[in-house]
Parts: sequence; C-alpha cells; structure tokens
Amino acid sequence: MGVPFPLNGRTKYAGTIRLIDRDSPFSQDVAMSLRIHSALLLALCACSTTAPKQRNQVAIPWAAPLVAPKPVAVPVPMGLTPPMTVMVDPNVRKMQDSETKPKGSGSNRSPPAPLTSAPRPECIPRIVPHRGGDPLHDACADKIPQNGFPGFEALVNGKHFDALQHRAGVLWEIKTDSFDTFTAALQRIVIAKQVPELQHEREIARTCGFDFRVGVRSAAHKRALEAVDLTLKVVVMDWC
Repeated sequence: MGVPFPLNGRTKYAGTIRLIDRDSPFSQDVAMSLRIHSALLLALCACSTTAPKQRNQVAIPWAAPLVAPKPVAVPVPMGLTPPMTVMVDPNVRKMQDSETKPKGSGSNRSPPAPLTSAPRPECIPRIVPHRGGDPLHDACADKIPQNGFPGFEALVNGKHFDALQHRAGVLWEIKTDSFDTFTAALQRIVIAKQVPELQHEREIARTCGFDFRVGVRSAAHKRALEAVDLTLKVVVMDWC
C-alpha cells in the first residue's frame, strides 16, 4: 500500500485508484478495526514480556555415588565357627607325629600296609583263583568294598586269604555259617574252633604288615566271636 497524502480534503493512497472519504462509514470501520488490531498486538507483546509462570516441579535430591562399604572385622562367637576344609600335607603330619610321640611309647594304630622297598618274598601277595566249592562264600568275598582283586584270593605267607583290600592293606577271612540256625551247643563248638584259627591268621597277616578283618553274616555270630576275643575286628557283611 502506498503512502497517504491529502488531496482536496480527501486522503489518497499511492498505488490505489479508489479514493476513501474519512467521514464515510467504511473509513470509520477500517479505523476501528485498526485500533482493535493494535490493542491486541500490544496485549500480545505485553504477555510475551512477562515472567514465565512457574510450573510445579519435583525436587530430586542429590545422591552421592555408590561406594563399597569398608570391611569390618566381626569376631565369630565361640562354637559357631562354620566348618572349613583344610588340606594337610601327609609328610608334615608324619613329622609332627614323630616329634610329639615319646620314645618307647606304644601305638593303637593298625599295622600299616607293606610299603617297604624290599619285602620278604613270602609276604608279597600272590593272586590265585578261588578254590571253589562254595559259591556263596566266593560271592561274599568278591563283594567286599574296595576289593582289589574280585574273583581271586590272596596267597600271603603260605595262607589263602579270601580277599585283599590292596590300598588299605587289609586281608579278609569270610565266614558264611548260618550261625543263627545253630543250636546253642553247636554255636559253642563253632566259636571254639573258629577263634583260634582266626587268631592264627591274624598273626600271619600282621607278620607281613597287613591288617586283618573277619566277615560274618549275622550280628549274633559277631557277638559270639567278640565275646571270646574282643581284639578281633569282625564285620557284619550287609552286602552278602
């Protein structure tokens, strides 16, 4: 729109063809519209310059970085210490035993297995087949836990032993008598015969450095043997 300039009491705008009378209703409407628009423009400017309305905000507390707690030594009450597995060098244990054991004192330990570099020839176990004739006897001997040679017997110092636990160094004698079915008189006869035999076999095993055990099938048989010789190591064979 051009710049207005007066012409004979009327306002003429450059670049227009129509002349507008200031007193006409149309010009008054235009002026009113301009004033309204100007007021709105001023109101908008005033609103834009006012301070922004504060919104509801939630304050987040500052959190310090996580730091691992320092270890604190707490004494463990007596008697509540948890079990702990300890590995011990067997050579050190042997040295301690030799230092603490007084000279000339006896030992309650079982005779060790023959571990000497040059044992007597008759003490070297010879593995021989079962002599047979009693399948139940042979089956009970073969099922002895940790039997080193199932299906065979061990010939040591001229005696046939029913089984050999090679790693433990134990020789076994098996008795499969139905001891509970015997009469009292027969039980006494059997015990009187077996105890001296077992004692002799134990001495043969000990002479060669072996331990000796007896396997029986009933608790009554075990009690009867131990009643005569409590030093005999008798085991009830629950596997037989």
